[in-house]
Amino acid sequence: MTYFFETYGCQMNTAESASLEQLLIARGWTKAADAQVADMAVINTCSVRATAENRIFGRLGWYSGLKAVRGREPGAKYKSLELAAGYVQDGAKPLTLVVTGCMAERLLSSLQKDYPCIDYVVGTFAKQHFGDVIAAVQEHRHADALDDAPGYEFAPLSYEPGAFSSYVPIMHGCNNFCTYCIVPYVRGREVSRPVSEIVAELDTLSSYGVREITLLGQNVNSYRDGNVDFAELLKIIADHLAAVKSPIGWVRFMSSHPKDLSDGVITVIAENSVLCHHIHLPVQHGSNRVLKAMNRRYDRESYLALVEKIRKAIPDVSLTTDIMLGFPGETEEDFAEAVSILQTVRYENAFMYYYNPREGTPAAAMDGQIPLELKKDRLQRIIDMQLKITSEEMQKRVGSTVKVLVESVSRDSSAEVLGKTEQDERVVFSGVESLIGRFATVRITGLNGQTFKGVLAE
Repeated sequence: MTYFFETYGCQMNTAESASLEQLLIARGWTKAADAQVADMAVINTCSVRATAENRIFGRLGWYSGLKAVRGREPGAKYKSLELAAGYVQDGAKPLTLVVTGCMAERLLSSLQKDYPCIDYVVGTFAKQHFGDVIAAVQEHRHADALDDAPGYEFAPLSYEPGAFSSYVPIMHGCNNFCTYCIVPYVRGREVSRPVSEIVAELDTLSSYGVREITLLGQNVNSYRDGNVDFAELLKIIADHLAAVKSPIGWVRFMSSHPKDLSDGVITVIAENSVLCHHIHLPVQHGSNRVLKAMNRRYDRESYLALVEKIRKAIPDVSLTTDIMLGFPGETEEDFAEAVSILQTVRYENAFMYYYNPREGTPAAAMDGQIPLELKKDRLQRIIDMQLKITSEEMQKRVGSTVKVLVESVSRDSSAEVLGKTEQDERVVFSGVESLIGRFATVRITGLNGQTFKGVLAE
């Protein structure tokens, strides 16, 4: 039997799709070329922004048409629905549609009623029962109702077959309740994964020849297993990888809440070469008034002091961030503070977006909602400025020699390969396909947009 995944949203969703895929592979399933010919399609959804949910609603309409075609008797003639579905064949077989992820959890009681094309809605806390769904499909029956009682369970492996980079979830959920964020409501409270399980997954990934891992959590800095906090976990991982002579050469992590990034974390990164000198540190805004309204629990001054501490301990660190414009009540003065914090920190890159109300969060009911056109205008102004900063900061790296993990053949030339640096920068250089999945030493010779040009230095 065959499966097909559509995954939307964050890296955690990508990791969870990979863990569900492992269950299917273990039961003898194979990956289909597309949903149109699969026995099961799984949509792993995102609920962070309304635009993400609207896109998924559109896909559910598409699947309704596809299932109508797929449900016909073999030999039926298709004329109109397949134009929307892109699906034409002489015989049809049933398609099982599963919707999971944060949107599934948020709309747990209504989604299947509104979209009868869905066979199973698997909420955040019911993923451990996905094996029951697989068994039911294989046995041509319908599984009983899945238990969604809060009690998140970590999958033993979140590996995509053949990958040399892999995500490793270490904690789940969030206790912060930023006023704009739906995550605590759909992911639940923070739960940390036992150290022993994390190390066991690293050993499995090492046996597969994985070169890079990214530790995942809604707030990795809150990790705690007994007396082991995040800093100690990083040290345990670094020491273990060295002791077993693992092929894993880089360890990254995300996402990181500024209020919880400790001196210990900074020190362990500075002292262990396997820990990448790249930190994604979401600031969200530069105005203390807006930060307070967001319930971020730090102010501009403490954030900038943290940045200074990081750069003093790790001089070659690259910092990236998230920043939101158009939060309710944001004035031009507040916006100027957001602009100025980007100018002060000079991030190498930033994910910039405007506030999008999420039903059920405090910010959605706040006074002073900003008109969409003004939000778009402010966002464009800050994008233009950050692109200039990114170019200037990257230009400083031209002429340096860096370690690169080669990821693919360049789309522009089959004689070039594309990789990334420890600081998560893109590099393209002349090289053969056999370099993919290996580390190479590259001298940076130029910059094209946000991609470095380079030459092999070996």
